[in-house]
Amino acid sequence: MELVYSLVLGVAAFWLGACPFSLWLGRWLLHKDIRRYGDRNPGATNVFRAGSMSVGILALLLDIAKGVPFVLLAHLVFRLPDPAVYAIGLCAILGHAYSPFLRFKGGKALAVTAGVLLAQPYFDIFVVVLLLAFLSFLFSKPDAWTIMFAIIATTVYVAVAHGISWELLFMLCTLAILVVKHFEDLKTAPRLTVRPIEWLKAKNART
Repeated sequence: MELVYSLVLGVAAFWLGACPFSLWLGRWLLHKDIRRYGDRNPGATNVFRAGSMSVGILALLLDIAKGVPFVLLAHLVFRLPDPAVYAIGLCAILGHAYSPFLRFKGGKALAVTAGVLLAQPYFDIFVVVLLLAFLSFLFSKPDAWTIMFAIIATTVYVAVAHGISWELLFMLCTLAILVVKHFEDLKTAPRLTVRPIEWLKAKNART
């Protein structure tokens, strides 16, 4: 039955991940196509750019939530082995990144990846990627490289802390998906910065 449960949960995770909640909320609540804003990505960031903080927060939470339920069901309810749990998580990420609802032109999969990392069995991985993403955000630009630095560093952490494992394979697969989805943005060379100093300078300039 494990195979049946894994297949059902994997398919369900893919289709939930494929639901473009940010795009739908933009249409229903803002009466706008969020793909006309920013990087033209159907993700939560462009809901904020379309002009609504509250709808943007809702869209972000829904995109994160897409990665949670079926991964949790896999390891907490059905007690599936780690390979199945991580495969189900990848299904959610792939659903968002290549949504059939959008002719397989989905979002950049950051929020849903965060949801999967939150729900997967080893909470230390989520904590590490969160801390590294924060540090990377403070000291690097542009945002695509901020994400890459955090995911690469987390993958190194997983390799050291968990060894050759399903967690490491999952991180490598996730990294590959994110590189593909951010490929154009990654053509801009990364640069070091100190954002807190930039914020202070901007604040002083206004005063």
